[in-house]
Amino acid sequence: MKKKTTSGKLTRAGRAEINALAAMADERIDTQDIPESRDWKGKRRGVFFRPVKQQITLRLDSDLIAWFKSRVPRKKGYQTNINRALREYVAQHMTE
Repeated sequence: MKKKTTSGKLTRAGRAEINALAAMADERIDTQDIPESRDWKGKRRGVFFRPVKQQITLRLDSDLIAWFKSRVPRKKGYQTNINRALREYVAQHMTE
């Protein structure tokens, strides 16, 4: 598996440019020099943005953990699936 890397810290000029674009109305941003891509095969989601993770200690029933672990190869990624399930639950209950 390829290790993920970061591009380093943003320069002051880069940060200023991003802030200026963020403050600008969408219709004023010129995107004509960016080619439109309709082919999304092989594209990956979440490469540039990842929510900040917080490490916690959480006690879950052992049968729940076993269930999540049983659905991933080599027991890797089960925590991601638990996170996804919690996110779906929150999304369903946001209007309450």
